[in-house]
Amino acid sequence: MSSNDNAAAAAEENSPKMRVIRVGTRKSQLARIQTDSVVATLKALYPGLQFDIIAMSTTGDKILDTALSKIGEKSLFTKELEHALEKNEVDLVVHSLKDLPTVLPPGFTIGAICKRENPCDAVVFHPRFVGKTLETLPEKSVVGTSSLRRAAQLQRKFPHLEFKSIRGNLNTRLRKLDEQQEFSAIILAAAGLQRMGWQNRVGQILHPEECMYAVGQGALGVEVRAKDQDILDLVGILHDPETLLCCIAERAFLRHLEGGCSVPVAVHTAMKDGQLYLTGGVWSLDGSDSMQETMQATIAVPAQHEDGPEDDPQLVGITAQNIPRVAQLAAENLGISLANLLLNKGAKNILDVARQLNDAH
Repeated sequence: MSSNDNAAAAAEENSPKMRVIRVGTRKSQLARIQTDSVVATLKALYPGLQFDIIAMSTTGDKILDTALSKIGEKSLFTKELEHALEKNEVDLVVHSLKDLPTVLPPGFTIGAICKRENPCDAVVFHPRFVGKTLETLPEKSVVGTSSLRRAAQLQRKFPHLEFKSIRGNLNTRLRKLDEQQEFSAIILAAAGLQRMGWQNRVGQILHPEECMYAVGQGALGVEVRAKDQDILDLVGILHDPETLLCCIAERAFLRHLEGGCSVPVAVHTAMKDGQLYLTGGVWSLDGSDSMQETMQATIAVPAQHEDGPEDDPQLVGITAQNIPRVAQLAAENLGISLANLLLNKGAKNILDVARQLNDAH
């Protein structure tokens, strides 16, 4: 080895090694796109760090012949990723926030909620029905959705249509729509189609008055180990204050109702002039019975700032140390108050019946 080679080898040995942050994700194309976008932001913020992406399959990715609401597992798309986090095989995990239960397993927290994309649902039509809307589809047309929430609301709104479960990742569902003659249209989250670059397939956007969306829909959550302050500091900068406060209210509403995949619960939030408006609803499985209400709370959208550490900083599974605690608590209280309002009006009965019917089928 020449003296130059020796010098180069010695320099490499003595140069500080770049710290590697390992990022867990599901294997689907959409999950990878979402994770890549978060990693790209982190790389721009921390050019001195190296980010390695580790992809894995989850229970929800493997069980494709059963409706999500029937599998009876709260952490369908998160369990394997959390296992890797627990075993210190990854340092953070990027999820669709709507996949994260409102109560996380001990030791985990959502360290960042990124700016929300369009939270609404979108309709993609079979090529022979392009130009139609749900309203103008022929009688008894079959519409595919994997969500009880969508089916219940849309059945009520469009009684001439039939709704049937369709599973698989976005690519699979679009292929089933296009290649089989079974479905006239399918309902998907607008944000997912947008991130995949498939906006041209959107035939109709369902606004909240037609179909309210799932808790957390359109937002990405970054899950970390709750005691890993280093990583919490690293990802905390990604918090979008408005999205965070909307999602705290939504998650508090769902948690207090004890809703989940097996019952139709939906929300709509809006922030305007320092007021956070939360609309929440519950439906029977066929949509015939429903209840919805709107409440508001005064919450100034804060500029990020450093708050002193809290003993228990988590709210509905979220840690946001750089957003004023008072604003977070106001958002959480709004969600709980709205849930109580619906429960006092009899929502529990609607949800219990929906749960029993879903379990029985």
